[in-house]
Amino acid sequence: MLVQFMLKNVLSFKNETILDMTAVNAYKEHETNLIDIGNKEKIIRVAAIYGANASGKSNLYLAMDYFQRIIVESLNNVDEGELSAIAEYYLPFSFEEEQENSEFQIIEIVENDEYRYGFEYNDECIVAEWMYKKNINTNRTSTIFERTADSVEFGASVRKECEVYKEQIPSETLVLTFFNKLKLKTAVFKSLYRSIMSTLVVPTEFWENDSMLDKLLPVMIDNERENLVGFLRAIDTGIVDINYFDRDNQIEFITTHIGKDEKEYFLGLQNESEGTIKSILIYIYAKMSVLGNGSIFVDELNIKLHPLLLKFIVDLFYEKDSKAQLIYTTHDTTLMDKKFFRRDQIWFVQKDEFGYSELTALSDFKVRSDASFEKDYLAGVYGGIPLIKEFELKEGE
Repeated sequence: MLVQFMLKNVLSFKNETILDMTAVNAYKEHETNLIDIGNKEKIIRVAAIYGANASGKSNLYLAMDYFQRIIVESLNNVDEGELSAIAEYYLPFSFEEEQENSEFQIIEIVENDEYRYGFEYNDECIVAEWMYKKNINTNRTSTIFERTADSVEFGASVRKECEVYKEQIPSETLVLTFFNKLKLKTAVFKSLYRSIMSTLVVPTEFWENDSMLDKLLPVMIDNERENLVGFLRAIDTGIVDINYFDRDNQIEFITTHIGKDEKEYFLGLQNESEGTIKSILIYIYAKMSVLGNGSIFVDELNIKLHPLLLKFIVDLFYEKDSKAQLIYTTHDTTLMDKKFFRRDQIWFVQKDEFGYSELTALSDFKVRSDASFEKDYLAGVYGGIPLIKEFELKEGE
């Protein structure tokens, strides 16, 4: 479960930036929008990130993607002339001559433990890396390891097992990645690795990827067909059933519609609208997360989705028995309303004239109890809207 994600000097986020999923205890509205982890803190299930075009909100999504890719790929062997993972995903703030190190940190809850893990890096080496574990019940924190550019020091719980490998860790490889690959008695590395990767960074324009449909939709039809068809009926696609056939290792999806004459008519899924295909895929991603207590991070979730459908998807994550989370960027302000969201669920990204992006939460502002979130946002009270300068519209000759 994601508690906090921090980035520094990554893309347009030059300064330390934190997306915090911890609920504000003072807010008492919409308790069902929270995950109760059994202590004083609660975690929000859904975070909506608003911002103008080119404000940097998509860079926050990309940062999570780069963070995960470095963790996955930093141990990969690279051929001569190819970039290492840290070199490929070292993308510091561009508008300064002196390039500084980039930094990531994440806080994850795995069962009764809270992990804090992060690293600082450049295109040549891992400059620093750290991992700590805190027991939620006892509040006791233990060091798993601390790394500098020259050495790695292990905590008492893993020292005996890990010390023998410390000289084998390449300078461009993360300690977490290295030990996740080994068969060890301790489970801390694999537990944290799995938890970080349980946040699915959904590919942009995923609805155009036929391979994702071929991979995911048959499983959904086989196991969740009734719910899927109910969803397609509820969002008024006109689809009353969906099936697939495997013909010479080629998956073909067929949707069923009812004509005016009350007869059944069949249509290849590729002939349905892009909005319908995106709706099916985002529903699959959402259901997979809800059933598996995972998380998804989606950029521009509102594109090709009706606002009511967006609300339907958001509501899937309010399943009482699930710990799934949804983080998404959007322009659509339809749900920016206290009827749907708490103040700690709404975030804004604003970019200044020098290219620096800043992330702020609605909870950072003094908001009146009777305030209209959407109206104040569009009026520029919270930032995150385009600054449109005056220009003259000339008639064509």
